[in-house]
Amino acid sequence: TGHLAGDVKLDWVNDLQSQVVRDYVGPDAFARLCAARGISSDTTVVFYGDKSNWWACYALWVFRLYGHDESKLKIMDGGRAKWIAEERPLTKDRPLFPRGTYEAHAADLSVRAFRDEVMIAIETKRPMVDVRSPAEYAGELTHMPEYPQEGAMRGGHVPGAHNVPWSKAVNEDGTFKSAAELQALYADAGFGPDQNAIVYCRIGERSSHTWFALKYLLGYDKVKNYDGSWSEWGNLVSVPIARGATPGTPRDR
Repeated sequence: TGHLAGDVKLDWVNDLQSQVVRDYVGPDAFARLCAARGISSDTTVVFYGDKSNWWACYALWVFRLYGHDESKLKIMDGGRAKWIAEERPLTKDRPLFPRGTYEAHAADLSVRAFRDEVMIAIETKRPMVDVRSPAEYAGELTHMPEYPQEGAMRGGHVPGAHNVPWSKAVNEDGTFKSAAELQALYADAGFGPDQNAIVYCRIGERSSHTWFALKYLLGYDKVKNYDGSWSEWGNLVSVPIARGATPGTPRDR
């Protein structure tokens, strides 16, 4: 147990998300959070975590949402698991940093998709990537196997979305696959650099991992993360779903 020496903790629920509505803290609260952690607007921030960096990519996505310089946002490839596997040191000491000076921007919606945009994407056949497990995608499960209490009312996927599980983008040690391997992976599903794609999962954390791979490892600039994901779509009234192993079309009422 423990963490890398000199790091600060960001809790994805208590720190990055509003406790009143299902959304992120606003720009002002985000700026206060960063400043309190010793992060300034020009700080280079390196993210790492568990689950092959799901939450690290999720946090990086929130920083990008509020306008942090993307050249100063980095992922520690392999995350905490690789660090531990290599028997590198951990500590339980908490560092103290001088308060930072942070100015957050209004949310950059070029990286975030909402449900209305997903509905339009269905009608216009815009590329969408469902990064959940094949069983979730097919509608056999409404949740990840390890989290049975966190399902939606209905199982399935957004009509037209292709299934490319997030785990196919990583090696056994949790590091990202090479650019050539990633390009081939998404090309097999029909996605290329010029397509205006939307990625989603259940709550947006696994899809932020795929978003990072597409945007920063492959340079696909037009990709958006639909963080409402299946926990929103699978509970909405009067929206279409598809079931089975193929992208499919909306099911009849």
